[in-house]
Amino acid sequence: MPSVKTEERHDNAKGLDVMHPALALRLLASGQQAAAKVVDAAIEPISAAASLAAEALGSGKRLAYAGAGSSGLMAMADALELPGTYGIPQDQIVILLAGGAASLTDLAGGYEDDMDLAREDVRKAGITAGDCLISVSASGSTPYALAAADEARKLGAKVIAVANNPGAALFKDADVAILLQTPPEVVSGSTRMGAGTAQKIAFNMFSTLVGIHLGHVLDGHMVNLRADNIKLHGRAVRIVTDITGVSASEAGRLINAASGSVKIAILLASGAKDVAAAEAALNQTKQNLRQAIDIVSA
Repeated sequence: MPSVKTEERHDNAKGLDVMHPALALRLLASGQQAAAKVVDAAIEPISAAASLAAEALGSGKRLAYAGAGSSGLMAMADALELPGTYGIPQDQIVILLAGGAASLTDLAGGYEDDMDLAREDVRKAGITAGDCLISVSASGSTPYALAAADEARKLGAKVIAVANNPGAALFKDADVAILLQTPPEVVSGSTRMGAGTAQKIAFNMFSTLVGIHLGHVLDGHMVNLRADNIKLHGRAVRIVTDITGVSASEAGRLINAASGSVKIAILLASGAKDVAAAEAALNQTKQNLRQAIDIVSA
């Protein structure tokens, strides 16, 4: 049986409870920093995972996130951001957190052991062939995460596995395995710390690359954002002005003419004769804004 690195004791943690607070915090900070560095070794599998997810979303299928405890919260945080950041329809994003809404007020541990619950959650979500499920577990052996991945695979979905222990059971039969081999936690077994930090970074990278693959990022701008508050409307105006060079007032006018679509506003400023022409260019390029700009500005 492979060693469970996430449960080992940190070499420098002896006497943590009687350390000077500043020294304890330095040790905690160094633990987080060491955890962040392990993501470098996972670049290739994260890239492969993003390609799988983008393929599913681009074909109208869904991306599901599954997990329990703090790992599930990391997954949920990433999933919740996708509609607002990249304009991905909410009905294409599925969140399977062990225990559901109850876990948002009491993160009880029992849910993570319930394999039947995981299988039921996957089936109720309607996961099917063409969908993609990313299952996460720090140990790589959490029953809920294992069962969710197995059930999704049986239903024909692609499966991405994320874990912090080498040789994790979760990696077995996964289409893509992402190992984030974090060192032992300063507080032994508290995987919301280093393991969670590495997971958060990996999820950020994964979902950003998904957005790039889907054509929702241009020169570092989130060009498919959902501008549903004052802050984001201001950001949308700045994006249009930065990419096209038009004034802020003109950018605002174009965004209104485009019914809030940043991509269409940019295309209108780039030479599209009307909204219909902008939409046609986006459809022709499968929503890739850079390619659409080339069409309307030709």
